[in-house]
This record gives sequence, structure tokens and C-alpha cells, in this order.
Amino acid sequence: MRRNLLPILMSMVVLSPLAIDIYLPSMPNMATEFGVSASDIQSTLILFLFAMGTGQLFIGPLADRYGRRPIALAGILLYGMSSLLAATAMDFHWLLIARVLQGLAACATSIVVFSAVRDCFTSQEGAHYYSYLNGMICVIPALAPTLGGVLALQFGWRSTFVFMMLYAVLVLIYVGYRLPETRPAHTVTEGGLYRWSRYKPVIMEPHFLFYAFVCMVGMTSILSYVSYAPVWIIEHLGMSELTFSGLFALNAVINIMACFAAPLVMKQLGNRGTVILALLCLFFAGGLQLVMQQWGPDTGFEAALSFMLPILLLCVGFALLLGPATSMALSAFSERAGTATAILGFIQMSGASLLAGLVQQTDLNAPYAVGLVMLVLSSITLIIMKIRRFSHWHEQKILSV
Repeated sequence: MRRNLLPILMSMVVLSPLAIDIYLPSMPNMATEFGVSASDIQSTLILFLFAMGTGQLFIGPLADRYGRRPIALAGILLYGMSSLLAATAMDFHWLLIARVLQGLAACATSIVVFSAVRDCFTSQEGAHYYSYLNGMICVIPALAPTLGGVLALQFGWRSTFVFMMLYAVLVLIYVGYRLPETRPAHTVTEGGLYRWSRYKPVIMEPHFLFYAFVCMVGMTSILSYVSYAPVWIIEHLGMSELTFSGLFALNAVINIMACFAAPLVMKQLGNRGTVILALLCLFFAGGLQLVMQQWGPDTGFEAALSFMLPILLLCVGFALLLGPATSMALSAFSERAGTATAILGFIQMSGASLLAGLVQQTDLNAPYAVGLVMLVLSSITLIIMKIRRFSHWHEQKILSV
């Protein structure tokens, strides 16, 4: 089961980034068609991630109570139906509703994917599998915007959501035939489904909370970049959708390479050392973004390139960060992996969406907003890791399955 599990999980883990990246080149056209502002269209990303994060608290315990497999199938089915709703939405509020439902659906599949890794592998093994899954996640930003741009040019932006629906149908068939039940026999299934005693052992663990915050730092940084980039490059700088897709894909390719190199880095530095290296990448990416905005070009393709180049460091840092941070956060919770994964996802995604949403309410332009997010959040985390009294928050913990 362990040997054949990875391809199944990879097919499911694609659903979330696909729902984020495939329609990015269409965002300016969608704003025009619905008669809404750029920030309103950006909110479709924020809402998706917020729903994906908030839903974790409700769906995670269900995965522990009823098993991973039924939750996965229900999530994929909802993903396909909500994609169809988005494709046929005539009013903007229906698009928003569809994105919330898509977020809940992606939440269900995400919980199953990451819980299944914790179910079947040790903490050290799990870090490697999380990195491979994150590598698959990073393949999508390299391909989806280009695919979405071509689909939009040929058939309109609605075709991107039709594509998501068709992919969900294929995954539903594949997962229905191949996904085994991975929930361990010792999983806590008794008692009330949403009682405090189910969440308390996870929430009261400082080691878990710290690495959940670390995951949130990475997600906030990448979400700020993803939500600002299309409007800044296409609308503000006047680049074409395909030019944006090419620049976006360049960073995604670097992200892919870093994800598949991450297990080698973890072997050399360990999980904690890799997290520190990743946070340093985010710190320098933020600083470079601010420098490029202050003294770099401000018009044309050169300005677009100066905005995107610091993101290369962000992509490397993000690729190195999530695998070891996720593994260390979940390492102590083999008996309630679904619930722990849910709380981790809630902190990571809902926290990131709220922070990114708050930044969007400021008057900062895209480079300053993205640069400050990376610089400030990574600085806070690195400072905590340098203070000795907080060492028990982030010291390595290697536990068995």
C-alpha cells in the first residue's frame, strides 16, 4: 500500500493549486465582464483559501471518525460540482459562492492527502513525501496559467472552470478504484465529533503551534504574490496574458526543482535546519523586492522582470519550507492525524488569507506589499528561533508512526 500510495495522493493534491492558478491570466477580463474591481476579483482567491482553511476544523474530525476514503470521494465530487457552478455563474455573487464551495472541497482532499502520509510513514519519511507532494503542487503553477491563458483566449475564461470539472471527474474515477483506507486502527473515534478534548492536545502543543505559524508565513508570502501578480503585471504594466504566464511559469519551474531537491537538503541539514534556510530565502527575497522597487525599472517588461525575479528566492524558500515544517508540526499526533492536519491547515490557510486580505486593504503597491510580507513575517520567525527560551518550540522531534 505504501509503495503505490504516492501517485494517488498526487492526483488529489493537484486540485487545490489548479483552482488557484489556472484562471490567474483571466482575472482582468473577469473583472470587466462582471463589472467589479480588481480587488473584488482578487477576493475570489482569498475566499477560496479562507474556506479551505476554515473547513479544516469541521472536515478533519470527520476524516478521523469515518475514514480518509469517504471524505476524499465526497470532496472530489463537491469540487466538480462547484467548478460547474463557477463556469455557469452569471452574477458575481454566484462566482463567490462557487469559490467557497471549491475551497471546502479542496480542503477535504488536502486533509486526506496529508493525513494519509502521517498514517503510513514516520516523521522523517513523511518529510520526504510531503516534499514530493509539494513538488507536485508546484508543477501546477508552471503549467496551469499557460493552459488557462490558452483556454481563455480560445473559449473564454469559463472554460478554465470547465477544465477543473473534467479533471475532477477523472480523479473521482481513479481514486474510487485505487485509494485504500489508511486510517490507523488506534485513531481516536469515540466521543463527540467537535468537542474541545479532541482539539485540545493539538492546540496546547507549542511545537505544533510554532511550525503551524511557520507554514502560515510561507503560505501568506506565496498568496500575496499570487494575488497581486496578475493585476500588477497585466493591468498595471500592460503585459499580455501569455507574457504573464511565461514569467509565472519561470518561477514555478524553479519551485519544482527546489521541491525535488528538498529531500537532499533535509538529509544534509535536518528538518529544523532546512526550515531556517527556507526562512532566510524568504527574508532575502523580501529585501530584494523592496530594493528592486525602489531603484529598479518602473515600466515595461523590465519592470515586470524586476518584480518577478525576487520571487525566485520566494519559490525556493517555499519549496524547502512546507515539507519539514508540516512533518514536524504533525510528528506527535499519530492517533489524531486528521484533526491535527485540520488545525494545521486552518492556521496555515485561514491565517494566510486573513493577513493577505488585510494587506490588500492598504495603499501599498504590489512590489512593496509582497516584499514587506516576506520580510516582516520571516524576520519574526527567525528571531523566535534565535531566542534560547523558545528552543522547545522548534527543536527536532522524531517519533515513530
